[in-house]
Amino acid sequence: MTSPDPLSTLQQAIKDRSTITYSTSSSSSDKTASLSNASHVVFANSVAIPKTIPTRFRKPGSSTSTVVNEADFYSLEALYLAWLLRDAPGGDYMRLARDHGLAAGLVAVTERKKVVDWLEGKGGIDESRILHALSGEDGTPPGSPQRTAAGLPASTSQKARTAATSAGAETASPAKRRYVPDSADLEVVKRIKESEIELKDRITVLRGVKPNNFASVRTAWSDKLKKLKEASRSSSGAAQSSGPSTDNKHLVRKPKNNYPIIIISSSPSSLITMHNVKRFLQESVFEPSQDAKARSAAEGNSKPEDMIPLYRKKTVIDSSGKEIETHSRYFVVDSVEALGKFGPDCWDRVVCVMTTGQQWQFRPYKWSEPRILFHHVKGIYVSWTHDPPNPKIKDWNVTELKIDPHRRHVDKMIVASFWKTLDTWIQSNKPWLMT
Repeated sequence: MTSPDPLSTLQQAIKDRSTITYSTSSSSSDKTASLSNASHVVFANSVAIPKTIPTRFRKPGSSTSTVVNEADFYSLEALYLAWLLRDAPGGDYMRLARDHGLAAGLVAVTERKKVVDWLEGKGGIDESRILHALSGEDGTPPGSPQRTAAGLPASTSQKARTAATSAGAETASPAKRRYVPDSADLEVVKRIKESEIELKDRITVLRGVKPNNFASVRTAWSDKLKKLKEASRSSSGAAQSSGPSTDNKHLVRKPKNNYPIIIISSSPSSLITMHNVKRFLQESVFEPSQDAKARSAAEGNSKPEDMIPLYRKKTVIDSSGKEIETHSRYFVVDSVEALGKFGPDCWDRVVCVMTTGQQWQFRPYKWSEPRILFHHVKGIYVSWTHDPPNPKIKDWNVTELKIDPHRRHVDKMIVASFWKTLDTWIQSNKPWLMT
């Protein structure tokens, strides 16, 4: 008895909208509600066909030679699931197909609509993908266990099938020549393989063959380390010469008057004056000099001090992750006379000069030439944000400090940038003043 064609039976059942059920055996009476648990698909007239049997529906991109390969054709289950889950989204379709037990061989998402249209009789598929009965065959679908390509039982025609397959392959295409690689290509591949590194784990990925040389870092820091050592020796010598404390003789007195000094311009047009410098650098709020002067006069201070102390609070994090709050002290002056009150070594403690670009400011200084002055101290040029570039300072070694005339919320950022710049310069040039 000739077995029914699975593809034609499925297509006809879909066209007729007839009931399709599942069975756990070749008998239609062993029904089950789940396709994943079934072994057969039961159509009208109790026709049970194994769900895994290959159909005549060829997969896209498969070989079209006369040699039949079961892997090139969709199974009955794959085609039926493509139609059954035709309305499901792409992701749900693939997940539900796996839930039904079809892990591989299912109809691709991009191919599903064409397959469904063909099964419903709407066309849309190249008929060359539907394998018809070959010459000498009885129409049995590929992979069917009942009959062979020659129409003989499988148990009696193994040698005949092997001979026929070999003959068909020889007539279909000539024998392929053995590939002989080019000698130049072999050399190139050999050189590539010699340069390859086998990656075994995440540690070998980081492996390198270039030695690490940090000589440039040592050279860059050699001068700074030398200055730090000299500062350490000078501090220890000053501590020993001061002698022990009268209160506690095992403690060494700390050197006095070692606070950094900042010099500002005494020009009336300067944005930073003795009236507003403390609030600006200590509280991070810029107040116009005239307003600050009027406020001080209202408080009974008509004339500012010629030497103003600043107290700066910093928060640092040590190696253990603990926050430590430190306090630094600075002095601000606007004249050489006030600077002279700090003693003969006052210029050694000057770390910053704030200028408006007027060169007369430097005449009474120890270094009156700006290029030499800003080699020994950190130069800061103060101006408004909308002021054009000052051509006088282009050859000076100064950092511009731009103050916005209206936006006070940016003052904190400007002052933080000032202190960061000054700390970097002191650490590199006068580390003994770091407190």
